[in-house]
Amino acid sequence: MANDEKARELAQIAEEVRACTACILHRGRTQAVPGEGPADAEIMFIGEAPGFHEDQQGRPFVGAAGRFLEELLESIGLKREDVYITNIIKCRPPANRDPLPDEIEACSPFLERQLEVIQPKLVVTLGRFSMARFFPKARISQIHGQAKRVGGVVCLPMYHPAAALHQPSLRRVVEEDFRRIPEVLAKVDQIGEYEPPPEAEQLRLF
Repeated sequence: MANDEKARELAQIAEEVRACTACILHRGRTQAVPGEGPADAEIMFIGEAPGFHEDQQGRPFVGAAGRFLEELLESIGLKREDVYITNIIKCRPPANRDPLPDEIEACSPFLERQLEVIQPKLVVTLGRFSMARFFPKARISQIHGQAKRVGGVVCLPMYHPAAALHQPSLRRVVEEDFRRIPEVLAKVDQIGEYEPPPEAEQLRLF
């Protein structure tokens, strides 16, 4: 798919997101937040959900966590304009509560289409909800910073920048994980498939 065609497709998805009424969250939103970035981005960041500032502006990661994300990008020589940024769900949950399973499910077709159009070399998940899309039942404390291939997509799970802002120890972890991105990109073809740990396999049985 040519880049201008990709851009048109992403614009179409964004239009559908802004008109979406598939779950209860549309009732309380100021603006939906489809995501933003170049259609040919090598890296796609997937967060959890829009917060207050994102809901007001219709853009992802524009609050304190967004400023931290920009600092992290700068640390590896990138700007936010170089990457695609979106969330698992596109509308703000009330009082910033966790997204519910049916809300994640309602929004998942939009994310799947964004992934299909952009076809990033690397997906970086920010927080446990976006991590669960690629690593069901895994614990973020066990797999953060470890790039694995999942269904043809190379994925690097990380803690959410917002969590890192509240816990100084996590901030150091996120900074260290972030510094791995250039190395992961350089050897993306060599990244192996994710093998769930035995306890995750057992959890799936129930």
